[in-house]
Order: sequence, then C-alpha cells, then structure tokens
Amino acid sequence: MEKVVVGAAIVDGDGKLLAAQRADPPELAGGWELPGGKVDPGEDEHTALVRECQEELGVLIEVGERVGGDWALAGGYVLRVWLAVVAEGKLEAREHLDLRWLGADELYDVAWLPADLPIVRAVQGRLNDGQGRFNKD
Repeated sequence: MEKVVVGAAIVDGDGKLLAAQRADPPELAGGWELPGGKVDPGEDEHTALVRECQEELGVLIEVGERVGGDWALAGGYVLRVWLAVVAEGKLEAREHLDLRWLGADELYDVAWLPADLPIVRAVQGRLNDGQGRFNKD
C-alpha cells in the first residue's frame, strides 16, 4: 500500500504562500514547511488535506490544482501537494511554532525543510508568472 503525505500550498488573494514552522519532531523543529500530513487508511487525498488543515490551522480550505507530481520523502512516503485557499476560518498555529505569508520575493526568507524546497520552487514559478492565483480543478 502506498504511503502518502499531502501538502497544501495555500495562497492568498495577493499571491502570497503560507509557510508553517515545525514544532516537532526535534530534528525538524524550527524548519518551515507547507501544512499537511499523512493520509489515513480509507481516506482520499483531498479529504485528508482538508482534515489536516482543519486540525493544524483551524481553517477550512478549498483544494485546487495539483503542484507537480510525487515528491519522494524519507521512509518510503511520497508527498503530493495542491494549491489551496482558505475558504472559512481564521488561521491559527495550532501545531506549528509560527505561520507566515510569503510573497514571491520573500519565499527564501525562511529556512524551508529540504523536502519542501523543490515544491516551493515549483510554486514560486506560478507566483512569478501570475499563475499562483487559485484555480479549481
């Protein structure tokens, strides 16, 4: 069975990307990532992404188009990322140390975790060419 982690490249109306600072585990604490998490057995990927953002950020997201393909992670996991927008609620750092909105020219002002860097680069291309605006599938 495939081990999948889902991530949300949450963008706002100004084309800024949401970055979340890890609180744990200790070896990842302080690093920045896109919010998300593991897909539970019997759960589809979009449902998992919505659930994870509700748990981690206290918001309901609307999921848009996928960013890239499968991104390899340690332990045999693959990361799949979608563009998203906050549809309802106010962002809270429930499971993170901090949250920041980053414009295309600020994306590297934080220390991204190595697994998230290629995804940030893919999203950056969309922000730079105006395609970071949210589009539904």
